[in-house]
Amino acid sequence: MNPIRFRTSLAAGLAAALAALAASPEGAIASSHREAPAITQYPKVDGTDLYVFRSYEPGRSAFVTIIANYVPLQDAYGGPNYFTMDPDALYEIHIDNNGDAKEDLTYQFKFAYDLKDIQLNIGGRSVGIPLRNAGQVTADNSDARNDAETYTVNLIRGARRQPPDVAGAVSNADGGGTAFAKPIDNIGTKSLPDYVAYAKRHVYAVNVPGCSTPGRMFVGQRREGFGVNLGEIFDLVNIPTARVVGSRSGSTNATAGKNITSLALELPIACVTGAGEPVIGVWTTASLPRTRLVGNEPLRRIVVDRNFVQVSRLGMPLVNEIVIGLKDKDAFNASEPKDDAQFLTYVTNPTLPALLEVLFGADGVMAPSVFPRADLVAAFLTGVPNVNQPHNGAPSEMIRLNTALPVTPKGSQNSLGAAACFVDGVLTLTNPGCDPAGFPNGRRPGDDVVDIELRVAMGVLLPPGAGKPPSANLPYTDGVLVEDSQFDATFPYLTTPLPGSPNGSNGLPANPPAP
Repeated sequence: MNPIRFRTSLAAGLAAALAALAASPEGAIASSHREAPAITQYPKVDGTDLYVFRSYEPGRSAFVTIIANYVPLQDAYGGPNYFTMDPDALYEIHIDNNGDAKEDLTYQFKFAYDLKDIQLNIGGRSVGIPLRNAGQVTADNSDARNDAETYTVNLIRGARRQPPDVAGAVSNADGGGTAFAKPIDNIGTKSLPDYVAYAKRHVYAVNVPGCSTPGRMFVGQRREGFGVNLGEIFDLVNIPTARVVGSRSGSTNATAGKNITSLALELPIACVTGAGEPVIGVWTTASLPRTRLVGNEPLRRIVVDRNFVQVSRLGMPLVNEIVIGLKDKDAFNASEPKDDAQFLTYVTNPTLPALLEVLFGADGVMAPSVFPRADLVAAFLTGVPNVNQPHNGAPSEMIRLNTALPVTPKGSQNSLGAAACFVDGVLTLTNPGCDPAGFPNGRRPGDDVVDIELRVAMGVLLPPGAGKPPSANLPYTDGVLVEDSQFDATFPYLTTPLPGSPNGSNGLPANPPAP
């Protein structure tokens, strides 16, 4: 296949995007781990990562997998309460399948918590235990659990703020029930001797309203899959230049000892795409009752229905963390894609490249000097031409996936994804390592989004010419390698969560030998 040059279409797309955004009264761009001041007060509804990709489990390529992660930086040993979901909240996954920046499908998750209050006879009196289990929990027997978490999922077609009666319930394909059990977190190997088998019992085949082919669903704790040299990155990139443009491995992964809670759906492609449009846009939000808000005004802007307020929004990774200015981070979390105008300058005139030049300019690192940044508008707001740009799409921030592009199987994926297809700003599908099935065309667990976004920010997608510095093609990295070998080959792809014990397997040093 011949290289596809997209400079002209990119410029035309940028002009259209700027015109459309200028006409919009408000706007926004995504969130991640503890990315905004207000959301730090609500960790149970903090969206951390969103994955959207064609399923690469053998025999499942006709499906799309969507994984929305919540509750950041979970320590496996975080007892006795561990990490339940918020029963007051609405957790939602939104899909735009016609490019208008508005949700066409919304999967709305609602959780319930039931305390069993297991009691022991203590001196003739029944006294409730202080733990979440009173014995071992297995795949076949959960009687020792002192509580239960269940959830329901409703599919809403059209605007998510329609009355509840327009929603149809996702149901269990085995028995038809609409309430699903969420597995208890991985307390440790004494409480849950076989967590793999236990968690598998919570992978459900599901019937989706209006869809003739069953999908699959899993909600529960997983091991954190997002790798990043977290502390040093946010300490003014406290990394030697030789590492910033050096080996993609060797730095400490600050999230390696953490778990996460995943809301995972696998849906038939035919049931999520629109007529004649293979590209879908996906984002996830969480909303709380207005009465629960501590009092941050930007979080009061968007009412999901009469009583709920959006407090978290996530599409593309790291946008709210390293793109949006500090003063607007809370406002971003309260925004919707259809209003993506107010934050446009953060994309067209980004500060991160300039900060990297300040920090590493003495070693030859230079920020691109071409503005507005059409390449970033394509990557974050419109989709990249000839990759994942929808027909007649409205500019807006979300993860866009072209479901017509073929799957790359596990073991053959390039962790630099579709970014590896560009040579001097030209999309070259014959480039060695080109993997158009990966980020920013969707996002798979094994896509190294930190390295990709560093390279994109520094100009790797820019065509040659004035304003593109020689350093744009340097191999920028945080030194934490993420790749497909670190993940499972089957749904839900993210791996078994770390156990709370024994020490040595949970992010803590192993205990010394007993005396």
